[in-house]
Amino acid sequence: METIKFYNGVVAPTLSYGTWLIKNEDAARCVKLALKHGYRHIDTAQAYGNEVGVGQGIKESGLKREEIFVTTKVMAEYKTYKEAKESIDYSLQRLGLSYVDLLLIHCPQPWDEFRGAKKYFEENVEVWKALEEAYKEGKARAIGVSNFLIEDIVNITSHCEIKPMANQILLHIGSTPMDVVKYCQENDIVIESYSPIAHGRLVDDPRLVEMAKKYNVSIPQLCIKYTLQLNTITIPKASSEGHIKDNAQLGFEISKEDMIELIKLNEIDYGEDSFWPVFSKKNH
Repeated sequence: METIKFYNGVVAPTLSYGTWLIKNEDAARCVKLALKHGYRHIDTAQAYGNEVGVGQGIKESGLKREEIFVTTKVMAEYKTYKEAKESIDYSLQRLGLSYVDLLLIHCPQPWDEFRGAKKYFEENVEVWKALEEAYKEGKARAIGVSNFLIEDIVNITSHCEIKPMANQILLHIGSTPMDVVKYCQENDIVIESYSPIAHGRLVDDPRLVEMAKKYNVSIPQLCIKYTLQLNTITIPKASSEGHIKDNAQLGFEISKEDMIELIKLNEIDYGEDSFWPVFSKKNH
């Protein structure tokens, strides 16, 4: 299993199993399957509503706690120190863990204001202070952010003591925000790529068929490998054992020339997935 090191020395597996949209009652089964097939990094969030199931899967896997890297995220709607502090302890309780390996702010704005005019700079500083406190108390081995733009990260680094160690962003073929990637990597902030198969939309993308054939791999494998070769942590999601297993079969290398071609691909059409579900605290 390949790994990447955060600037504080914590090491994370670069292949992470994503649990977005996996129901709590199915999460234990899926997590156990992922761990069975070699995944050692599990990604969840308060907003996913499946932390209990994820924690159950980890416990029932038979693996030692220190063998599994666990990520969770503070609800995007929690924008006060008090809310964030209380929610961190609640997440640990639901997961059945004494610590997580990576704790993130899920989004700089509440989901129903995503990329809106209000930046929530002051509020995110308050939330970050709760994450810093959790880090110092050993409740998180590393802390970071998710969906943060450069200006959002600069706000944290300008007003807080500890720099984010990771930024989890939407990154896939057809959507590669190189400005954010370059900024983070130049500042020792690890990039995590969620939805590397573009919510499944890339599976049938005709532009990728021939390249996948060239490497004798599936399009999902090509997509996942692409994000890994950008030196990011990748977070594919699947619920069937076959797909979970296949997504981890990544023993090939995309050529430099093909990587350049893939980076240049235009934005894809998400179709019916153009409007993703948002996560509101009122729903959980």
